[in-house]
Amino acid sequence: MLIGTLVAASLAVSGGAYAVSAAHKTITLDVDGQVTTISTFAGSVQGVLEDRDVRLSERDLVSPAGDATLTDGAEIVVRYARELTVQADGTQSTTWITALDAREALSHLSERGTDVALVASRSGERAALPIRLDADGPVAVVADGKTTVVDPASGHSATNQAAANLTAVLAEADVTLDAADTVHVVSRDAAGLDASQAPGADVAVVVQRVVEQDVTTEHPIAFETQTQDDASRYQGESAVVQEGADGVRTVVEHVVTVDGVETSREVTSDEVTTDPTPKIVAQGTKERPAPAATVATVSGAASGPVMSGSPRAIGQELAAARGWTGDQWQCLDSLFQKESGWNPSAQNASSGAYGIPQALPGSKMGTVAADWRTNPATQITWGLNYIAGRYGTPCGAWSHSQSVGWY
Repeated sequence: MLIGTLVAASLAVSGGAYAVSAAHKTITLDVDGQVTTISTFAGSVQGVLEDRDVRLSERDLVSPAGDATLTDGAEIVVRYARELTVQADGTQSTTWITALDAREALSHLSERGTDVALVASRSGERAALPIRLDADGPVAVVADGKTTVVDPASGHSATNQAAANLTAVLAEADVTLDAADTVHVVSRDAAGLDASQAPGADVAVVVQRVVEQDVTTEHPIAFETQTQDDASRYQGESAVVQEGADGVRTVVEHVVTVDGVETSREVTSDEVTTDPTPKIVAQGTKERPAPAATVATVSGAASGPVMSGSPRAIGQELAAARGWTGDQWQCLDSLFQKESGWNPSAQNASSGAYGIPQALPGSKMGTVAADWRTNPATQITWGLNYIAGRYGTPCGAWSHSQSVGWY
């Protein structure tokens, strides 16, 4: 009995040692690129994950499946899912991706379009991307017209972090972000870079400088001219009683530029900030009194009308007979004062122009009367006929004279 018991015990020990040897395994565990070699007695993939405190959500991936039987030398790969903002051909959306890094994610997303980018989130001056940029190689940073390659193999501590940390990449490239700037992660080709510009880099971090500002512009509003009746002035007389002034329309636009190029412009306000002031012209309505004397002009007569008084007084009477008083008389007075000083014998030594209206030649005034050389009334009558036919009014003739020096 004793021998039998010892044999049985010996067999039990021998069998237990065999069972323990069969359960022990050496496996490789890759969790998001962090690879470790471990020894385990677990019988399934799920058992290893539980032992290593690897927790998975329903979006995460594990290979082989969690209920797969574990064998010696097996490799378990775990990829965590991350929610990324993706811009494809100008349209942004969010998606969950289990890629190891941005390079792999962009490769998977390339089927969405030719212009695919991962959009970094922003918080103040910091930019973040919930995924590494490139686990294996350097990263190109494009900002302010310059490309900087950040190499994780350089040995610097900040650069070592750069392989997995967007903030560190920007810091290593000495790029500071302003509040409105955008940060996109794209493939090297999508960034417009070739191998010589970004040696060894497959991924590029592109920083766009965004400036938003309100631009204010002022636009003139033309004033109107209004007329009003004035019973204190004779018919045909007018005067400006209020000068006009343009108003101001103020427009405020919100303008956005990206890297110095305007991308949008939106009107935020448009209002009249200064009303225009109308020009007001008073038009006379008072009837003119009948002239004290009526002077008949007979073309070709031997002598012109006979009138008393100074040439200037005769001129004022003849002008009033035509309705030219007030401003029109002032214009006529200024014109003949300039031409001859109201002297019926005035003669221009250079041109030969003659008389009060300085007719050239003076014989033109003979169409009124033959005494054109000496009769102020004849000269003035001819001058008024000439003004009416050529300029319409004395003010029209005076304005021309002021502009070019003659009428």
